[in-house]
Amino acid sequence: MDKKLVDWSVYLVTDRRAAGDRSILDIVRQAIQGGVTVVQLREKECSSREMYKLGLALLDVTRQTGIPLIVNDRLDIALAIGAEGVHLGQSDLPAKVAREWMGPDRIVGISATNVQEALDAQRDGADYLGVGDVFGTPSKPDACPPIGLTGLEEIAKIATVPVVAIGGVTVQNTTPAVRHGADGVAVISAIFGAPDPAVAASSLREAVQAGRQR
Repeated sequence: MDKKLVDWSVYLVTDRRAAGDRSILDIVRQAIQGGVTVVQLREKECSSREMYKLGLALLDVTRQTGIPLIVNDRLDIALAIGAEGVHLGQSDLPAKVAREWMGPDRIVGISATNVQEALDAQRDGADYLGVGDVFGTPSKPDACPPIGLTGLEEIAKIATVPVVAIGGVTVQNTTPAVRHGADGVAVISAIFGAPDPAVAASSLREAVQAGRQR
């Protein structure tokens, strides 16, 4: 996969709690059918072996449709399953280390809450920025205060790599996020909490397109 050709429009982050008794794989399949363009494996409460097995299963789904699979936090899991990328927060391994291990052709994403973090991430080899928390999210209780659309725009203006808005993203606020500089949006509950993941993904994709049509 050519990482320069990745479409960052609708970036789905997995969450087994939001999935409830539904299959994560089934939700991801439906979401891809609806228009999801990137999938991130995010697992905070399972063993390394469980995450490894789920990662391989997800990779089988995403590879069939040419969509990149990115692993949250766990560089070791990303390398073990051969995922297209890894995403790291400010308290995780440095971007430079991830780049050394992932090599030049795979994706390294970094979370950024302010301009300095964004500049540092770009300098150290990030391929995209996960910017937020933009709107306030219940999915990450320890998140910093929301940066809002103003904070998002400040980072987008200096960004030389794609910017993905994350944190409390819904269909209703996706278009404003894109109009304030985001190349796409990352969501959990907007799809995992929806009764029909395909419809939810399609609505988000439409909202992104609306934001690009100024």
